Amino acid sequence: MPKIGVCTSYENDSLLAAAGFKYIESGARFLFGPSVPDTTYNRTLSRMRAMKLEGGVCNSFIPNDIRLTGAEASEPRILGYVDSLMQRASKAGIKIIVFGSAGARKLAEGQDSATALRELIAISRKMAGVAAKYDVIIAMENLNSGEDNFINTLDIVTHIVKSVNHPNFRITVDIFHMLRQGERPEAILPAAPWLVHCHIAENAGRRAPGTAGEDFTPYLAMLKKAKYKGRISMECGWKNMPEECRPALGYLQKQLAAAYK
Repeated sequence: MPKIGVCTSYENDSLLAAAGFKYIESGARFLFGPSVPDTTYNRTLSRMRAMKLEGGVCNSFIPNDIRLTGAEASEPRILGYVDSLMQRASKAGIKIIVFGSAGARKLAEGQDSATALRELIAISRKMAGVAAKYDVIIAMENLNSGEDNFINTLDIVTHIVKSVNHPNFRITVDIFHMLRQGERPEAILPAAPWLVHCHIAENAGRRAPGTAGEDFTPYLAMLKKAKYKGRISMECGWKNMPEECRPALGYLQKQLAAAYK
């Protein structure tokens, strides 16, 4: 079955390892971005080497002030940022970077969506070429319309990834955003050939699995049908992580076992 991890700081390594999780997913631009001083980056590398849990995957890719489409988009700036971040992330053993980045990719007021879509596909193909230099995969994520007014269904993400047509540009399916958007579980199946990562949280309050008893089984069953064997990250809010993390893991493991039987 898929490995289960948590989107959080590496500082929670010991806590989550003791609870039974397999990895931590943290923020790429805060750890590896070009604005991060070398001394801070080197401390991050040392911390990662001493961790009990795996790394290997990050989120928080492009900052809000780097626009990917429209008149404000600057290809040299975009690709320079991606190259710098990928070089550092690769040295840290990162293999997948989740591409949500709503602020960078969402439509500006009055922006034409069809033109922006063509521009996003074109720049994504070039970003994937940079990622290939460092053996890193960019995994585009679906975000609900409350966060992103542009790329807000898995169907649209699948269309973009097919159009980019690059081995270093793949898909993160976010089940929370599918739930929030009302997107059917079956949308996972067309995404299957490009699916490399998964996020999850309960629809109500974006809380940890089990908080309100969300039934993820229909979505997990589609992951199984898609032959998905990667990671599933809890990307959720915690009121008390030390008390909540172990029950959340047990709850999700039980649903996974039912879906993957």
